This record gives sequence, structure tokens and C-alpha cells, in this order.
Amino acid sequence: MARGEIGFVGLGIMGKPMVRNLMKADYSVTVYDIVSESVEEMVTDGAKSASSAAEVAQSAPIVITMVPDSPQSEAAILGPNGVLEGTSSGSTVIDMSSIAPASSQKIAKACENAGVNFLDAPVSGGETGAIEGTLAVMVGGKKEVFDSNYDMLSTMSGSIVLCGDYGAGNTTKLANQIIVAGNIAALGEALVLAKKSGIDPQVVFDAIKGGLAGSTVMNTKGPMMISGNFDPGFRIVLHQKDLHNALLTGKDVGAPLMFTSLAQQILGSLINDGKGNSDHSAIANFMEDMAGVKISDK
Repeated sequence: MARGEIGFVGLGIMGKPMVRNLMKADYSVTVYDIVSESVEEMVTDGAKSASSAAEVAQSAPIVITMVPDSPQSEAAILGPNGVLEGTSSGSTVIDMSSIAPASSQKIAKACENAGVNFLDAPVSGGETGAIEGTLAVMVGGKKEVFDSNYDMLSTMSGSIVLCGDYGAGNTTKLANQIIVAGNIAALGEALVLAKKSGIDPQVVFDAIKGGLAGSTVMNTKGPMMISGNFDPGFRIVLHQKDLHNALLTGKDVGAPLMFTSLAQQILGSLINDGKGNSDHSAIANFMEDMAGVKISDK
């Protein structure tokens, strides 16, 4: 017997495994995506399909959205045939997209005016975390809404933290993305230095990963750089989007973000080089190109 009805809008690289984890936890899930093949794939796995975000909302008291950026979130929730058209008073919308905090606050206000609960709940952990159900979820919204949805969110995550009111989840996610970009860039520079100096990058990685420089970023992205495997877990184009939102937010609140600006420019250069759909570990390609060396021998 199903634990409850959940609606899910957005079946990309993150959304699909998140839906699968909800179904594994015995939730009945109705899905929608603009890509019909993605809907068909989820139906094959046991989900029910809808023809619009509004129809998803008509079928479930809780609707999760997982789309690329602020315009898509606003369209999916506030737009024609959007989630709010199908919800009723007392329903809950949880936007797990990584978007600008100001956009989350705009959506929250519209939801409140319709008598609908709202949480902004972006995630970190990439495709691996989505598949394994170990995502870190950063939440903005009302504590009572957070508490009532905690168990359901736990089926997709390893940690869930209420960070503050509306928009706080996405502000926290932006802070996360700044740190991740900085870590990857520093790791790329370090391994390029090792390679250019005639030292095996694998040896350097093994020597330092247990020390203060060690991190989840290093353990995840270092092997990708060393093997030359940049298949996307989290795409460069999406990380650039996050840093763009961070810079806009920094401007709004008066916080200079110098390193973030540099990292965003590196990502922009890689996108111009045709690498926007590579994993963000390919930040190392920028350092490799400047040094005229490849970290990987493959």
C-alpha cells in the first residue's frame, strides 16, 4: 500500500533517480516533463504520467519540482498549466531546483496567496547522490511545513537542514556551489602543477587526500581528472548558472564575490570551447590548456 501521493515535475539527470527513490519508499508518484521520453521511462519504472504540471498537482497534495533554473521554476509553478493551476488550498509545493533566492521568494509569495505551502529545497550531491539517495538538502520555509515533509524528503537524501525562511535554502546552495567550484579549480591547478613538474598526479592525489587538503570534492573529482573522464555528473553549464545566481545575489546583498567571479569566467570559457555539457571536474581542462599539459595519460 502506497505511503502517499507525490507529484514530480522535472525528469532530468537528477529528477529520474529521485523519483525512483520515492517509489522504492512506497510512494505513488505522478510525473511530468516536457520531454515525453523521460515520462515514458518513469512510467516503465512504475510512475503514473500526467500531461502537464497542473495535472500533476491535481493528482497529489505534495508536488516536487526539479528544473534547471529560475525561469523554468517560475514557469512550472506559476505559469500557464503550471503547478498552482492544479493545486488546492492546503497543498504543498517543494521546489528542489537550484535557483536564485529572489525567485524562490517570488514563488513562495504566490503560493501563500493561493493558500499553498511552499519550501525551497535545493540539493547537493550530483547524480551519484541522487541515485544513492544521499543528497544534502538545504531548505527554506516554515518549520511546520519542513517538519511535516521531513520523512518524505529523507527517502532521497542523507541530510536535510532547515536554513531559514523562504530563499534561505537557495542561498545556502549558492554558498555550497562557490566552495565546490573553488575546490575543483584548486585541485585542477594542483594536479597540473604535479604533471608539469614530472610527478605522477595519482601519487600526489594519494599523498594529500588524507591530509587537510582532503575533501569530498577531491575524492570525487580527482579520479575523474586523473583518468580523463569528464562524463557529466553535474554539468559545467549548470554550475555556471549557479555562480551567476550567486553573483546576482551578492550584488543584491552587497557581498563582493571575487573568486566566484573568476570561477564563473573559467566556466564561461569552457562553455565557449564546447564543453558546457562536460562534468564540472573539466574545470581542470582550463588549467591544462594554459599549461600545455594533460593530467591524464589516457
